[in-house]
Amino acid sequence: MGLAGKRALVTGSTSGIGLAIARALNAAGAEVVLSGFGDADAIAALCDELNAQHIAADLSRRDGVEALMAGAGPVDVLVNNAGMQFVAPVEEFPVEKWDQIIALNLTAAFDACRLAIPHMKAAGWGRIINTASAHSLTASPYKSAYVAAKHGLAGLTKTLALELATDRITANCISPGYVWTPLVENQIPSTMAARGLTREQVINDVLLQRQPTKQFVQPEDVGAMAAFLCGDAAAQITGSNISMDGGWTAE
Repeated sequence: MGLAGKRALVTGSTSGIGLAIARALNAAGAEVVLSGFGDADAIAALCDELNAQHIAADLSRRDGVEALMAGAGPVDVLVNNAGMQFVAPVEEFPVEKWDQIIALNLTAAFDACRLAIPHMKAAGWGRIINTASAHSLTASPYKSAYVAAKHGLAGLTKTLALELATDRITANCISPGYVWTPLVENQIPSTMAARGLTREQVINDVLLQRQPTKQFVQPEDVGAMAAFLCGDAAAQITGSNISMDGGWTAE
């Protein structure tokens, strides 16, 4: 229970990767604050499971991030995980979608960090973990806003690591490839219909095309990495961008 007495805020934690991270931090002893949207009964059940607080906030707005941080109170572990995606060629990319993705995937992390750091400095300990993506290291067509935001998140992480290096506060990215979540699984039937492919073809030739292992990253693996980065053994890991992508960015 290495995180006993620590409060951890995980954004986008009512499902998928964020929920797996929240569960891993809770298992390590942290008091967890959840943030995200979804079915009210399901969120209530998660709060019961993790003995957690939940705060709903629109993190694409600065006042939403500020309300979240005020409601969460001082946090020792901050996991910036909330994000969204939209796919279109640059010349057709809706400018409002660009603004929304940059706001949620990048600016919200900046705002959460600037509000969390004073307590971490005063406490003499902190962990900042940003869920980036293989797209923080490489690009794909039609994902201009997402790729730009994730590259920016990696750069923000490095800057935080340097600024906080003597404060016993670490800042790192975890950069998964395709993770097996309900969001990904739900894309399979529509892709099968649109492309006339079997389920196996969609998984291997579309979703996992760029992951050499041809296996999805599991949310629990990302959670375990986040918990490790919070532990004493990771005290000298800071400014790192840790790939969990089945070899995608090795090519």
